[in-house]
Amino acid sequence: MNLFSLLDEITVLPNHIAGSKKELINALVDTLKNKVDSNEQLEDVRKAVFEREEIMSTGVGKGLAIPHAKTKAVSENHAAFALLKDPLDFDSIDNEPVRLVFLLVGPESKNSQHIKLLSRISRLMNSGSFREKILACTSSDEILEAFRMEEEKYFVN
Repeated sequence: MNLFSLLDEITVLPNHIAGSKKELINALVDTLKNKVDSNEQLEDVRKAVFEREEIMSTGVGKGLAIPHAKTKAVSENHAAFALLKDPLDFDSIDNEPVRLVFLLVGPESKNSQHIKLLSRISRLMNSGSFREKILACTSSDEILEAFRMEEEKYFVN
């Protein structure tokens, strides 16, 4: 499974403006509305992401945050991505604000797949040139294409 296939024009938020970490996470979760069967499932996803965030911030450094959760509310992996117009404090481990935020939600029953996807996000985003490419994007289409090209470069034989 690749990250590119989890994203689409609705789940990618280019030049997004968020006043707080909570507002940003809510906006990302809201993009998954058409990916789940009910508002109740969406709220379960939201609750799981915020519960995970309370344990420890998912601001991983280098301007990136990866809010994520596993929940019984979904039966497959879902993702959303935001490129923030302005840096946002995310309680990151390096105390730096974030502009790149990748939300990943998966089923509790697929723990190893969830970990593999988190690892893939980290590996892609650890590339300084890829982060710069994403930061230069101005539309959902540009962001999606950047992810597609980067994943093909790293993960397609």
